[in-house]
Amino acid sequence: MDLNKTVAVVTGANRGLGRHLAAGLVERGAKVYAAARNPESVDLPGVIPLRLDVTDAESITAAAQIASDVTLLVNNAGISTSAPLIGGDIDDIRREMDVNFYGPLAVTRAFAPVIENNDGGTILNVLSVLSWFHPAALGSYASSKAAAWAMTDAVREELAPRKISVSALHVAYMDTDMAAGVPAEQKIDPADVAAQALDGIESGLAEILADDTTRYVKGSLSSSNSE
Repeated sequence: MDLNKTVAVVTGANRGLGRHLAAGLVERGAKVYAAARNPESVDLPGVIPLRLDVTDAESITAAAQIASDVTLLVNNAGISTSAPLIGGDIDDIRREMDVNFYGPLAVTRAFAPVIENNDGGTILNVLSVLSWFHPAALGSYASSKAAAWAMTDAVREELAPRKISVSALHVAYMDTDMAAGVPAEQKIDPADVAAQALDGIESGLAEILADDTTRYVKGSLSSSNSE
């Protein structure tokens, strides 16, 4: 995909990885709708702020009508409540599934016809190493990302005949608000992750593995020693 000729929507673009993805797209010549629940919080030069709440159907529909020229959708918005599945608050678990699974699915369903009408394009889903590795302490988040990975694979097959490719970005800890409690030496620069993601989109990769931890965990899935 030639990003210089791309029109992109990036959800959760007001901070963290989403902001770096939006900035990187602008640098590569793309027109960028920077989507956020509160578009007033978007302060990135060169983008078009767009109101979009991934848990609000009316908001999603309105955003798809405004951004009618889109050819690249980046499903980046996400949350982590650190809820375990048994001992955690069930409302937190539902909220993570709403934002991390149902949210990108709803946005994809709304924007797929738009991208198809613009002669095809790409969808990138921001996932996690926890799509494959499921620690009990982060059971809710891991479950939502595992579900989003399955959704990504199924939607890739469903949308291929409509000239829409679907990619997944997997990454471990980044230096963002979500991983504020993680030691600095374990975190990767989100600007580097964004650059890898955009390189992967340009190369047409189905999966983009952004760090050594993620590559190790993905590789262990097919290991004869894995359980």
